[in-house]
Amino acid sequence: MGMNYIHDLDENVSRKAIRYPNRYGMMIAGDLYTLKNIDKKKKYPALIVGAPYGGVKEQGPCIYANELAKRGFIVLTFDQSFMGESSGEPRNVSSPDIFTENFSAGVDFLGTQDFIDRTKIGIIGICGSGGFALSAAQTDMRIKAVATVSMYDMTKAVRLGLDKDSLNKTKEKLSLQRWIDFENRSPEYIPTFPEHPLDAVPKDLKEPDAEWFRFYALKRGHHPYARGGFTTTSTLSMMNFKLLDYIKEISPRPILFVVGDRAHSKFFSEEAYNEALQPKELYVVKDAEHIDLYDRVDRIPFDKIEEFFNKSL
Repeated sequence: MGMNYIHDLDENVSRKAIRYPNRYGMMIAGDLYTLKNIDKKKKYPALIVGAPYGGVKEQGPCIYANELAKRGFIVLTFDQSFMGESSGEPRNVSSPDIFTENFSAGVDFLGTQDFIDRTKIGIIGICGSGGFALSAAQTDMRIKAVATVSMYDMTKAVRLGLDKDSLNKTKEKLSLQRWIDFENRSPEYIPTFPEHPLDAVPKDLKEPDAEWFRFYALKRGHHPYARGGFTTTSTLSMMNFKLLDYIKEISPRPILFVVGDRAHSKFFSEEAYNEALQPKELYVVKDAEHIDLYDRVDRIPFDKIEEFFNKSL
């Protein structure tokens, strides 16, 4: 497992590091997965896989790309701007607009490759990328199908559990933090996970915090570029943005929502499914919590995902 990839690359799959710009001129770091014996004189369907919110391409996306490349797709994984190996300063900033844009930037890249059929490009968003993937598809008609896995809508998540008074106090605190950041010439960033992986989850952690630690803080999913969270004031951008106001406009392009039956985040997929128009499907994976669909190859329904994109593209 070189370069901190959490999963071994299949012997029949090739992975190539690439760079390409988004529309803001930021350079996006990606990996392109193909079968080794691919005939580049032909054209193939392609998929883009977005990492969980705060994650990087070497985590869950590498597992999806490895498997789906074996099944005949060209697969692009990428680091969001300000994250991993992609450009963007200061580091660990979160932007709903830019994170959505980066899916379309991936379509830009894929559609200009000679061996890719630009009429057959789909996207997969894991966790927070699920919301960004759907948001991109609302306006980018080149995206022909969308699958979300353990979806989070981060613009809703940052407001969960906050009544009007609590919301105003949060906004006040974050607004004042901007002055502190300006004076320090650097935004506050407080990592959630340790620099080095732990042997066990701290016993005093409650769910869902303990669940995040079961992946990001242990050897299972730990990566030095994915230590959790974003700059403190990034939350203000998420609070001031709605990702899925136009989800109905994705139709008639199909959407597949994949979610674990024990996922604490299941309601995000259910709500989005209810708002979306046909064709759509909510596929529930038995005996799976939220993070199981990041890396558990015995839980991730690759047959279903392959079937969906073969039919949709």
